[in-house]
Amino acid sequence: MEELAFDELTSMVLDCTDLIPPGKVATYGDIAKIVGTGPRQVGRIMAQAGQFTCWWRVVRADGSLKVAQTARAKWEEENIKFSKLSVLKVDMKNHRVTERELEQIAQEFRQVSTNP
Repeated sequence: MEELAFDELTSMVLDCTDLIPPGKVATYGDIAKIVGTGPRQVGRIMAQAGQFTCWWRVVRADGSLKVAQTARAKWEEENIKFSKLSVLKVDMKNHRVTERELEQIAQEFRQVSTNP
């Protein structure tokens, strides 16, 4: 089986996304801070390669996601509450990673990225 090759930034974003615990979400900006890039770059990477990670755990700051209808089943599996209005949005108050959890993700990410 052929191994996929990603550029360094893409690999870092995907690796960081994998560290978000089930039942929690992080924003594009949260991931961007950890890997040292901007939220738009994280969004671009998730649009292009997010299918290789738990993409439904990375949302916009308001809890929305362009592919929210597709994420809905994943959110339900993980008991991530979301609005059921015309625009689906994650309940950020209850499901966004806390500052402490974000720091833990950053620490784990640094360990993963220095020990391939």
